[in-house]
Amino acid sequence: MNIPVDKLIECGLSRPQAEKWHAQLKQLEAISDLPTLWKTITSQFLTPEIPFPVHELLYEQSYKKNRLEGIPCPAWYPTDDEIRDSHLGKMMEEEGVSTYEQLHRWSVSHPEIFAQRVSEKLGIQFTCPPTRYCDVSAGVEKARWYRGSRLNIVESCFQAEGHKIAIIAGDSENRLEQFSYAQLKEKTARVSNGLAELNVQPGDRIAVSLPMTVDAIAIFLGIIAAGCAVVTIADSFSAAEMAVRLEITKPKYIFIQDEIIRHSKTHPLYEKIASCQNLQAIVLRATDRKTGLREGDIEWNEFLSDNIMLKCVPRCPENETTILFSSGTTGHPKAIPWDQITPVKSASDAYFHHDIHPVDILCWPTNLGWMMGPWLVYAALINKATMAISQAVPTTRTFCEFVQKSKVTMLGLVPSIVSSWRNQEQPRQLDWTTIRRFSSTGECSNAGDMLWLMSRAGYRPVIEYCGGTETGGGYITGTLTRPAVPGLFSARTIGFDWLILDESGHEALNGEVFFIPPALGLSTRLLNRDHHEVYYAGILPGPHGEVLRQHGDQIEQLPGGYYRAHGRVDDAMNLGGIKVSSIQIEELLSKHTAVDEIAAISVSPPEGGPSSLVLFVVLHSTYDLSVLQTEMQLMIKTDLNPLFRIDSIIAIDQLPRTASNKVMRRKLREMCSARQNTAEAQRKT
Repeated sequence: MNIPVDKLIECGLSRPQAEKWHAQLKQLEAISDLPTLWKTITSQFLTPEIPFPVHELLYEQSYKKNRLEGIPCPAWYPTDDEIRDSHLGKMMEEEGVSTYEQLHRWSVSHPEIFAQRVSEKLGIQFTCPPTRYCDVSAGVEKARWYRGSRLNIVESCFQAEGHKIAIIAGDSENRLEQFSYAQLKEKTARVSNGLAELNVQPGDRIAVSLPMTVDAIAIFLGIIAAGCAVVTIADSFSAAEMAVRLEITKPKYIFIQDEIIRHSKTHPLYEKIASCQNLQAIVLRATDRKTGLREGDIEWNEFLSDNIMLKCVPRCPENETTILFSSGTTGHPKAIPWDQITPVKSASDAYFHHDIHPVDILCWPTNLGWMMGPWLVYAALINKATMAISQAVPTTRTFCEFVQKSKVTMLGLVPSIVSSWRNQEQPRQLDWTTIRRFSSTGECSNAGDMLWLMSRAGYRPVIEYCGGTETGGGYITGTLTRPAVPGLFSARTIGFDWLILDESGHEALNGEVFFIPPALGLSTRLLNRDHHEVYYAGILPGPHGEVLRQHGDQIEQLPGGYYRAHGRVDDAMNLGGIKVSSIQIEELLSKHTAVDEIAAISVSPPEGGPSSLVLFVVLHSTYDLSVLQTEMQLMIKTDLNPLFRIDSIIAIDQLPRTASNKVMRRKLREMCSARQNTAEAQRKT
């Protein structure tokens, strides 16, 4: 590898160091095997202290030929021992197969045997065992898993020894507190028994709008242990968005914090339910400062039962445990029930693809209002591992220090957090060597950001992971049995099959994903929509007569069995890891008096990565676009979600529409792409 000294200096090395590296790298020219070459470079040269432009340079030079030919270039390779000792490696050995592809084909061809193996691997606790592990007698669209059984999934969350640490909790200043499984179980019991003392009955729904704390996790588990269902509402939602979700689900009570404190700023939360006079609240306090409560509302400490014996109410597999929300394309959120079996999917993805063992410490900055909150609870507890949760803002240095201090072994993120860390060099000089793997979900990843992230922990893999609230986990993922390529997926999730189809319905290398049911964890009903109409109606059978289910993601298959995500093909978008409908944004912003028509789209940068929100507007008359953007941003912050940021507003004479008057969002994306290309060309000149 002959890299000029001046080039190494340009990337940040001192001249003496660059001259030394130049000589040492030249000796590697004899290594023709790319995995050996890259592993040698990462083990002998690249550490987090080396300027990242040097990492990028050596990565590009190592894979120069592959990059020109469009061949995926791994930045991490598993050793034979890592493959053999992984849960997937052991499963392959047990089933007598030599590749992951063979194991995946077995898992989707034998769903009943696979479901039984999963329950055995995870130690799922049944009060009454299943008579069938996968019953499709009513059709694959209405598959019934673990039929005939009785269980409460919370029992499976407390299989670890009582003294083992269940949660490491950090406050905003990184003071850590540990909670054992016994302590968490006791707090869960006090919640469950407290609900019983309020005469709450199995099947009732109880809402939760809280930050991710130990109390919130105990509340989540306690509600489910009581045989009830948790209605999860993100604390970032506006009062109007919260009211919509409460109206759909009609919970009997709500657990809510009085206020949220971020960056030393106080954001009111309890007051968002002021208009919900028929909903009784159990209120937790962020500080010792106490504001008045509505008549009938209950203080948290007064609610907790003195009974510390946990009794989990046995339920049928299809009984609700959680109601989560996902924005579709109609402007109204879909209410998606998770039943007693959906958590098995979450825990199994963690077991197989994230290779979670009892020694692991899992950290994923999230909230119970998003699917990764419940996912994290089940991924850690059912696998007898430890959760690490922090009240620090995830994009800050404080949070990065928490990762080091709590000795996290699996760190999950949304790509926009990684981008923010990289831009501000937040993890500089931190020791992240305990991290065994990262995971990324919620948005399309930027390959450069993910290479940077891998380099911060001595080149550990990023498990790209994509699914949806209605899948209970992922349908496409990374895996520790295959090399990890920054920004790319390497496998179809075990037990989950799907096709890529073009606009004509033919199999393609780049197109829309369609699921092939049955799949463990896949939803079978919605509270406020016709499930069949949303996912199956009008979808033609697959090439072999398969029943297909629409999902809406665009995926590209690459050489070597790798995949790249290209965002959504429908009117939904992911902003900051949160799924939202274009229609929701348009319905809100069309109320602005200057606007005649408006279309919202998400646009990915040319190099890939998290999407930005771009608005196309047809104006009544001349209006300052910078003022309009400020005013519309305030509307979004007040009435929708303050986490959604407008990247730009483009004035247009007329929105492009189809003959049926539907906005042609693909045409708008093409217009954005042309503008980006023009701007880039002007920048270069």
